[in-house]
Amino acid sequence: MLIYLCLSSHGYGHAARQASVLIELHRLQPQWRLVVSTDVDSQFLNLALQGVPFEHRKLRWDVGMVQANALAIDQIATLKALQELEQHIPAQIAAEVSWIQSQHMSVLVLADIPPAAAELADQLGVPLVWMGNFGWDEIYAPLGDSFLTHAEAAAAEYSRGQKLLRCPFSLAMDWGLPEQSLGITASSPRSLPLGLQQKLESFKGPIVMVGFGGLGLALDSELFQRWPDHLFLMPKPRSVGTFLSMQTPGNVFYLPRSIRVVDALPYCSRHLGKPGYSSFCEAISLGVGLHVVLREGFAESRALINGLQSHAAHRLLERESLELGEWELDQPLIPAAQQPLEVDGSMAAASAVVELAA
Repeated sequence: MLIYLCLSSHGYGHAARQASVLIELHRLQPQWRLVVSTDVDSQFLNLALQGVPFEHRKLRWDVGMVQANALAIDQIATLKALQELEQHIPAQIAAEVSWIQSQHMSVLVLADIPPAAAELADQLGVPLVWMGNFGWDEIYAPLGDSFLTHAEAAAAEYSRGQKLLRCPFSLAMDWGLPEQSLGITASSPRSLPLGLQQKLESFKGPIVMVGFGGLGLALDSELFQRWPDHLFLMPKPRSVGTFLSMQTPGNVFYLPRSIRVVDALPYCSRHLGKPGYSSFCEAISLGVGLHVVLREGFAESRALINGLQSHAAHRLLERESLELGEWELDQPLIPAAQQPLEVDGSMAAASAVVELAA
């Protein structure tokens, strides 16, 4: 069996989510062949999949939203990228259909969550399973004007397929398909190198993970010095400009690129960042409180915040508070309004794929 994952290239959250599922799928069916088709870089995929064998088809299946930085989007650049994608996607689908058919294997397409996956699966004549917490139709529609055509086209594609695996923190996703609701999808932490483990265990104050996605966010180093008793961990920004924009204070530690955020989270009491599906799932699964900077202009953010308030201990911050260093790390967390979510979403999704592929 060949599982062809048609994966969004919008940020790293979709890739982190699917990595947690593919890890469980490999445990259930170690002989299955896993193909990850996305423009996400191989370095991130290798780190996220932690040794699970996979083949990377480096292709772009969607645009999502072009981001100016971790908290802002560029609508003009997004429309231009959508127009360019429309021009080349038919040829890309034809080429991938030819390649997949040449493998002479049974196939299931798993999509998170490029609309073009529907046409790929249809031309192959194979099952299609959607997995996500939103579709691009619901992201584009509120933007109106030139985005409406793209929203309508995406909605039409999402009505095709065999099943929707609905992740937590979801938008309406009213696609008329059989669906299954999932719990939290997050990978399990792995042991840290001994030296780093000892460094974190020996620190006497609170440890805070700072995460603003793959684009990062330039923050003044003086803001961290307002919290001298805290140790701040963060991945090295992949943007050189972001990395050089801040002289590293003594209480900030950049994680080596070989370490996933989820591996260091068990040593943290709080996470400071933007609304993000995978960040939320990883922190919630490990009982880490979330300090979240509100983000405007992206429809998923409201669903994420609503879910956060319902199911996780948290504090909400305005962008101005972030830039002033008023991070409220010394304040108690606001408790969840409802019961916590189940944390078995990755295994449940993998089991559903196995059942549908049978």
